[in-house]
Amino acid sequence: MRPLLSLRALSITPIAVFHLPLALGAGGSCEPSKSTSIARSEAETWGTINPSKDLIWHSCYQETGIFECARLQVPLDYAEPGGRQAAIALIRKPATTREGYRGPVLFNPGGPGDSGVNMILSSADDLATILGPQFDIVSFDPRGIARSTPRANHFDMDVERVLFGTLSGPSPWIEDGVVTGIERVWAQSQLLGALAASHDDGYLEHITTENTASDMLRIVQAHGEEKLQYWGFSYGSILGATFAALYPDKVERMVLDGVADAEDYYATAWLNSLTDSEKTLQLFFDHCAEAGPANCPFYSLTPSDIQGNIIALQDKLIAEPIAVRTDTYYGIVDHSTLHFNLFISLYSPFASFKPLANALAQLAAGNGTALLSLLGEPVPYTCSCDEHAHDWDPLPEAFATVLCNDGAEVSGSLKDLQDYWNELAGVSQFADYWGTIHAGCVGWPKNKKPFHGPFVGDTSHPILLIGNTADPVTPLSSAKKMASGFKNSVVLTIDAGGHTSLGAPSVCAHQHVWQYFQNGSLPGQGTVCDPIIKNSFLVPASPEGNVMARGLGNGDEDAKLLAAVTRMVRKFKPTSIIPRISKRGL
Repeated sequence: MRPLLSLRALSITPIAVFHLPLALGAGGSCEPSKSTSIARSEAETWGTINPSKDLIWHSCYQETGIFECARLQVPLDYAEPGGRQAAIALIRKPATTREGYRGPVLFNPGGPGDSGVNMILSSADDLATILGPQFDIVSFDPRGIARSTPRANHFDMDVERVLFGTLSGPSPWIEDGVVTGIERVWAQSQLLGALAASHDDGYLEHITTENTASDMLRIVQAHGEEKLQYWGFSYGSILGATFAALYPDKVERMVLDGVADAEDYYATAWLNSLTDSEKTLQLFFDHCAEAGPANCPFYSLTPSDIQGNIIALQDKLIAEPIAVRTDTYYGIVDHSTLHFNLFISLYSPFASFKPLANALAQLAAGNGTALLSLLGEPVPYTCSCDEHAHDWDPLPEAFATVLCNDGAEVSGSLKDLQDYWNELAGVSQFADYWGTIHAGCVGWPKNKKPFHGPFVGDTSHPILLIGNTADPVTPLSSAKKMASGFKNSVVLTIDAGGHTSLGAPSVCAHQHVWQYFQNGSLPGQGTVCDPIIKNSFLVPASPEGNVMARGLGNGDEDAKLLAAVTRMVRKFKPTSIIPRISKRGL
């Protein structure tokens, strides 16, 4: 899922991309690097903050803005509050005015496994613009993730984790409605489960969404508040719905954005996610044909012609993959590379469709470099002389840890996995990638009965849910289903493709979010907002200015809101989605 963020894969590596050099440094020696200095800065920030049961804020990341950091001590096991403790890493951008102060709003960017600290570092100013200056903008790395300890770590050394990713074979693929090539994923997932069990000192079973929801309540209470204000994207909607189910009387404001089906999630089924993915892909064909050759480099006369041309490219790559070599990296572009990029682009048509069309046009001319580079130039792994250099890095196995601990046990039978994958293939052509989420829990060590709802409640304030009409991984139907369980909640619809409101930028939608946090008002049932641009190929080079805000109603204020929303959307590019998909995430 997110909404609610390395090409290092734990089960499949859709595309092989390598660096020049793949180095340890000259002669294999240790050399200082930019990544080393970043790691040192992280260690100086978090390694010097002692966990506390009180929120003790420390100035941090001053080179990037005015931020404060803390490490909150919470029970690892809430059934034994006096036992072993976990430490949750938090960051906030304080409210810029005390007049009318409204308290903290917590954010979750998705995953599971994405870093809330990183989200605030990149987007705090824009989130403050959307909500207003009276709020503290707060997020955290959920338990087990990145800077929160104990971390979900299944390897002895970071380099071992990187090498584990190289065990991945070719991606599964769909042929005549049947997913083939799943055997290696099945075996490697069992291996990951065994590694998780062998590195478990008793912490593993407690890295769950249920416990993270309780952590959020502790965060709110430590902040001196009684109720939660929250905005969760993608997987963050699962976290929010879990909180609302557990603590319905503790909801002050809650926005669930890009809403997943919580029952499907906790069943480890993942069968309802892709019901609108083909609808999103159709937008690429339709919008390209509509935009014309001046705006869509892969233009053809009709949408079906464009679709046919992509199929022809895939067929050609099956027969003749293309070798790519640049000054900094090299790799192979095959049919999986193309298919993967198509899927990734669906998350944010606004930011991705035009670059994808350009890459496809170059691919048709025999050049695969642009398509490979859509994933972003990979950062070379560098061995460090400092054994603690990666102590605060996000770990890719956090994704499997959270969702496999949360979910119902997955059968270890290869036949059962084949039957599941074939069923998913009947839903979407992207089942080859999506099925690795379910497959990744084969062989997972189960230690407790997972939370499974029910997801119903009369919350102390109604919930606002946001869904897009063509979201590739959290369909609008899931938002409507989840809303039905919580009294008086409202679904706000954005009539656009893309994942979450960040994949389909809409000033209208974010005006409703502002009103909801400011005064608690909800849009009327059935409200539909348009995106700022209907056709993603017609997005101007710089759509942040006042010209696009004309007619929105509030002049400069709408222009500021438009600029903030657009900046966040432009950060929400395929390169920020890769870890979720390649780690089997949302």
